[in-house]
Amino acid sequence: MTDNELFHLLALLKIEGVGDIIAKKLIAHCGSAEKVFQAKTNFLKNIDGVGKGFLQNFKDASVFALAKSEMDYIKNNNISCCSYLEENYPDRLKYCIDGPVLLFSAGAINWNNKKIISIVGTRQVSAHGIDFCKKLIQDLAPLNPIIVSGFAYGVDIVAHQAALENNLQTVAVLAHGLNQIYPKSHKKYVSKMEHNGGFLTEFWSTSSPEKENFVKRNRIVAGISEATIVIESAEKGGSLITALLANYYNRDVFAVPGRTSDKFSQGCNNLIKTQRAHLLTSAADLIYILNWEIHKQEKQSIQKQLFVSLTEIEQKIYDYLLAQGKTEIDQIALECDYPVFKTSSVLVNMELKGVIRPLPGKLFEAI
Repeated sequence: MTDNELFHLLALLKIEGVGDIIAKKLIAHCGSAEKVFQAKTNFLKNIDGVGKGFLQNFKDASVFALAKSEMDYIKNNNISCCSYLEENYPDRLKYCIDGPVLLFSAGAINWNNKKIISIVGTRQVSAHGIDFCKKLIQDLAPLNPIIVSGFAYGVDIVAHQAALENNLQTVAVLAHGLNQIYPKSHKKYVSKMEHNGGFLTEFWSTSSPEKENFVKRNRIVAGISEATIVIESAEKGGSLITALLANYYNRDVFAVPGRTSDKFSQGCNNLIKTQRAHLLTSAADLIYILNWEIHKQEKQSIQKQLFVSLTEIEQKIYDYLLAQGKTEIDQIALECDYPVFKTSSVLVNMELKGVIRPLPGKLFEAI
């Protein structure tokens, strides 16, 4: 993106009444942000969604001064910028109608890895929630996913730390500009995160962490990833908003169940009960639902971490499936020296354990 393009995008977004949706409509009709400012009023007023407020304000020259000031900050602080029209803009976010026109980032974020998951939850995470989050990320590590969260207290920072501990790229989506860190106590994590991931925001350096910004930020967390995972949540909370946004964007949502008496399990239990989230008990559930394809070496590594309770015959069948790929029940029985009817029963138990998946034509494969 050229400086001229960035300058006019910044100016456009500062016009009163212009949000991401209207800005995209204007650019689509005019060809670029610069051409919006060159367009005639009679042309602009016929664009769906453009109201009198915009027509009164789009000639306000003060937006150019604001754009110039922000550009100076971006250049002086080596901030990376990308627009929704560029290739380096996160793929899934491009398909969100209200996705940000501009994203600002710091660090070493690489969106080439398509396995991206968002992990959210309460700020008052329990010891069980912490352990589950750490174990989940450790078990997913062989697949090298990008871990996205909001850098807040509780589940967010646990997820970021666990990603770093497993040498995974992790991205914090902020509710303010890149000129500050909130909460301040998390400054100690900044350097490590910038070396393996980084920070992402749509907010300018003039933005502060206002309450409404966190709700707005949640749509990026939900839209940027393949799936959103809720570790723990009360009956109401920001993580539930993120989950509902993910539903709206047709993303998969997972929730960790808990006891009905636990305050910070009520939100997760309700998501599962109302069929707005898949039940998540282990990394195997996520791998199965998302149908993540993994290489043989990764399968063996994950199998050792996740499925330690296989019986002798289950392990024999699993090893055979891993080596042979898709196969029919009678072939499995013959190879593993086990009766067909017993093999079928064992395969059902293995499916319940999440180590294999059924395929059309009575075929099975190891996860």
